[in-house]
Amino acid sequence: MKKINTQSPAKINLYLRILGKRSDGYHDIATSFQLINLFDEMSFEVTKNEISVNSNQDFLNGEDNTIYKAAKRLKELFNIKTGIKININKNIPIGAGLGGGSSNAASTMVALNRLWDINLDKENLIDIAKDVGADVPLFIFGKNSIGRGIGEKLKSTDSVEDNLLLIQPDIHNSTQEMFTELDKSKEENGYNIISNQNDFWDVFIKRDSTVRNFYEQNSLDYNLNLSGTGSCIYIRYNKKEELNKILKKIPSNWRFFFCKPLQYSPICYIK
Repeated sequence: MKKINTQSPAKINLYLRILGKRSDGYHDIATSFQLINLFDEMSFEVTKNEISVNSNQDFLNGEDNTIYKAAKRLKELFNIKTGIKININKNIPIGAGLGGGSSNAASTMVALNRLWDINLDKENLIDIAKDVGADVPLFIFGKNSIGRGIGEKLKSTDSVEDNLLLIQPDIHNSTQEMFTELDKSKEENGYNIISNQNDFWDVFIKRDSTVRNFYEQNSLDYNLNLSGTGSCIYIRYNKKEELNKILKKIPSNWRFFFCKPLQYSPICYIK
């Protein structure tokens, strides 16, 4: 049986601007994507005819996820007769603005493009990926990028060189809910942005008092950044000693990760 093993990386947004809502329900954005070395482990093995997804996280077992959706999209578009068994060991936090679900879908499409002998070039695969999720094209592109449109218009850029501390509050942020709240805020008040880094900061800190307190206590000493629609906050740093103060203030039920930037996604090396 043909099989591929790969790592599916997370991303952060170095900045994120929401330019307006489109007639199709998506939003036009301006952003800069940075890939990081926080990975989900994925494997793909060709089977007789069914698509199956198995994970260490129950919510991914079955059909209601972007991995299954991506595989089904390719299978139906190209009338593929064989199936695929997909295993995923999930490490990237969900609902954190790190793009884990989109990355998994992209890894699936790149792997199946090879295993099912579809052999699309990257541009055509990205065109299909837009229907699976707004961030999926980034991860198929596989490079740090400036993103426009809904995130599918990509121009490669260099990696940052800083180390990264990722702080994950004990919150699951729904992307759809965050966009709905931002649209409502814009209609009522215009944008009232507390940070030039990410348009969602103001909406985000209003949702949870613990997050708001953490921001108020640390934003003068550290440059706090928000990835995507949250909930993941990150700090760029050179030496760990710089973080001594904030590490003591992270609530005990929050998680944190020390990460490094990537120049390319591992899926660029799938053969």
